[in-house]
Amino acid sequence: MNLETSDKSPRTLNFGALADLLIVMAVLVIVKQSVLPYSFLYAGPASTFSAMIFGTILLRRRGLGWKDLGLRWPESWLKTAGLTLLTMFLFIVAVKSMQLVAEYFFDNVGASGRFDHVEGNLTAYIGIMFLVWTHSSFFEELLFRAFVISRASHFFGGGLKADLIAVVFSSVFFGYRHYYYQGMYGALVTGAAGFTFGMLYLWFGRKNILPLIFAHGIFNSLSQTFRFLGIDD
Repeated sequence: MNLETSDKSPRTLNFGALADLLIVMAVLVIVKQSVLPYSFLYAGPASTFSAMIFGTILLRRRGLGWKDLGLRWPESWLKTAGLTLLTMFLFIVAVKSMQLVAEYFFDNVGASGRFDHVEGNLTAYIGIMFLVWTHSSFFEELLFRAFVISRASHFFGGGLKADLIAVVFSSVFFGYRHYYYQGMYGALVTGAAGFTFGMLYLWFGRKNILPLIFAHGIFNSLSQTFRFLGIDD
C-alpha cells in the first residue's frame, strides 16, 4: 500500500510533502518574477511550464504520477460533461458573489492591458488560445488544485481538516498569482474561483480532474474570443 495515500497512517506532519510544495511554489514565484521584466504576457506561462517539470519529477520520486492526483481517462465522458457544466455554474455563482463584495473596496482594473493585443489580431488570438489550453487550464489546474492541495493536505496529515486547510491555502496562493495584473479586486475574485475549484477537487477531482480543466479552459476561451471580437464581456 502506498503510504502517501493511506488513511491508516498516523496523521503527523509530512515534511517530505512540505518540501515538494515549497519547491514548486518557489519555482512558480521565482520564474514569474524573473520573466516579468521582459514579458508581461509570458511570465505566468513560463512559470507554470517550469513548475510542471519540477512537479512531475517530485511526484515520481514519491512513486506517484499525475494520474494519482486525478489526471486519468474518465470512466464516463457523459458524467465528465455533466460535472463540467456543474463546475461552470458554481464558478459563475462564486465569481459573481465575490465581485459584489470586492467592488465595494477595490477598483476593477480588468487585465491591465495584458491581452489588449488580441483584439482583432488573428495571429495573437491563435497564440493566446494555445496558452489558454496549456498554461491557463491544464497547467493551472494540475498545479494549483491537484499538486498544491494534495501536497499541502499530506503535510498536515491528511483527512478532512487538512483538506480544507489545503484548499484555503491553494485559493489564497491562486489569488496572489493574479494580483500583479488584476489588482486586489482580481485577486479576490480569482481566489473565490480557486476556492470553488478546490472544493470540487476534493469532491470529484481526485478521481477525475478533467471537468475542472475543461471548465477553466472554456471560460478563458470565451473571454479571449470576446476580446478578439471586441465584445465587452
